[in-house]
Amino acid sequence: VQLMESGGGLVQPGGSLRLSCAASGFTFSRSAMSWYRQAPGQERELVASISGGGGSTNYANSVKGRFTISRDNAKNTVYLQMNSLKPEDTAIYYCYGHLRPSWGQGTQVTVSS
Repeated sequence: VQLMESGGGLVQPGGSLRLSCAASGFTFSRSAMSWYRQAPGQERELVASISGGGGSTNYANSVKGRFTISRDNAKNTVYLQMNSLKPEDTAIYYCYGHLRPSWGQGTQVTVSS
């Protein structure tokens, strides 16, 4: 099982980023997928989840209305579109696969002017 995140970086407050997570080693379309994040000195927290077929999503209250999780099962990839970014969104973002529990290596998102 392999999950590889990409798309992180440095962005100004109010800006946008799109994270991607490419998955392999399991039947991707059967797996719910989630994005988590971990800020320095804090516990890892759930950001968003999506069902295997993509028809069901849920979000942490802190990102609702700003972030959108989506997936392309033909490409074995899950995305996190992040808009209206705030400094408190700064964290390492991790992809998580539910069917074969596993984590990616994470991608750093820094929101700063």
